[in-house]
Amino acid sequence: MTHFTEDALRILRDPHQFSWTTVTLLGLALYVYSGEVERRNWSAVLAGLAFWGMDWINEVVNALVLHFTDRAAIWTTTGDTSYQILIGLNVEISLLFFVAGIVFVKQLPPNPGLRLFGVPNRVLMVLAFSCLCVLVEVVLHAAGVFHWEYWWWNVPNVTLIVLLGYATFFAAAAWVYDMRERSKQLTVVGTLAAIDAALIVTFGPILGWI
Repeated sequence: MTHFTEDALRILRDPHQFSWTTVTLLGLALYVYSGEVERRNWSAVLAGLAFWGMDWINEVVNALVLHFTDRAAIWTTTGDTSYQILIGLNVEISLLFFVAGIVFVKQLPPNPGLRLFGVPNRVLMVLAFSCLCVLVEVVLHAAGVFHWEYWWWNVPNVTLIVLLGYATFFAAAAWVYDMRERSKQLTVVGTLAAIDAALIVTFGPILGWI
């Protein structure tokens, strides 16, 4: 088991790590949603929840990698945090991802069919935001608080991080945002929530693998 994995496991779901800054971050995240609710921008709200739901699936899979390898997850977070939820997810990151989908869809051109530089704008924006997020991860990795162990998910091999680590999140947000029927949006978000709950309960309290 890698040293940074041991560091993360030492604080995993340790309530003694709590800091009051989390309350402020939660308030700011809720403020973002309240603004969209006030404007009745339900598509943005549901897109944000879809983004967040996609991340939880990835985080559970990442934690399962640690369980089955007994060496390291695909990514691991260490350093000061109010609460280490999973091996690669702390409460600060989770709150960031809670609003990231809304931030993203508010930057999308109103016309889904518009091309930018000859590329469908949704594809270009998904890739651009994904690359930006990976750049942030590279900086965090260099700072020693975000860790990669495997060559296929590491610098300089960041292709999978872009495509599977983030593009799926942003694509899901854009997909839900562009849906014309509210019922379909709710179905997708509800399905993601059900999958998340099933994974967390099954591999958490029941099996104790994450």
